[in-house]
Amino acid sequence: MNERIARIGSWVEHLVKARTRHSVHSPFVYKLTNEVLRVDDERPEFEAIEALREELLLSEQSLRVNDLGAGSRVLDEPVRQVSDMARTSLKPARQAQMLFRLAEYFMPETILELGTSFGLSTLYLARGAGGAQVTTIEGCPHTHRIAQHHFERLRQNNISALLGSFRSSLPFVLRTHGSLDMVFIDGHHAHDPTLEYFEACLQKAHNNSVFILDDIHWSKGMEAAWEAVKQHPRVTVTIDLYDLGLVFFRQEQAPQHFRLRY
Repeated sequence: MNERIARIGSWVEHLVKARTRHSVHSPFVYKLTNEVLRVDDERPEFEAIEALREELLLSEQSLRVNDLGAGSRVLDEPVRQVSDMARTSLKPARQAQMLFRLAEYFMPETILELGTSFGLSTLYLARGAGGAQVTTIEGCPHTHRIAQHHFERLRQNNISALLGSFRSSLPFVLRTHGSLDMVFIDGHHAHDPTLEYFEACLQKAHNNSVFILDDIHWSKGMEAAWEAVKQHPRVTVTIDLYDLGLVFFRQEQAPQHFRLRY
């Protein structure tokens, strides 16, 4: 109950403090807001992915979950219904489709996702960026297997899906990538791991890299991690969308931090 009240308070605070695009004086952020964040059109690329979502929501399958992250607030049993997992853990369509638009807008050549789950967000990133090489890491072998099946069904051949903990798999990814153009951290919603993986991925970040952090208001710990990210000396611009946090490293831009409604 206390967590629920805290979440409501956090959301109300965001509504009060968040601004619209008309209060944004950064040309970079204003253009991003107009061309990506406020766009809500239907695209042909979405249909097949959303059909997978519907299948998951209707599934009668059960899985034994090996959860290496912060876990679920709603589901705490080791054996869970796929439909329940889809209902509580998948990004809503609007947020997942924003990942597509961000990838399409920035056109990264390399994308890293920490937290594959059933692979829907992965597919949105991979389809948005076209020819990008997408690497995604998942700790649960059963959800990893389902995600891999989804990638094969949709013939999405630019995804490399790794099975293992972030801590054990991330060093391999960093060794084998010259740079990371886009990083989506969505798997361990806790303060210390979030900052650990953020710092690790910074090794391969460059001026035009984009980092996306999921559920930055999920808990007090995640809010503290987001504040630490904002204050990092390499970070110049952040955008708080409540559910997602966008991080930029553009050295040509003065440090600015935005809370936006979209």
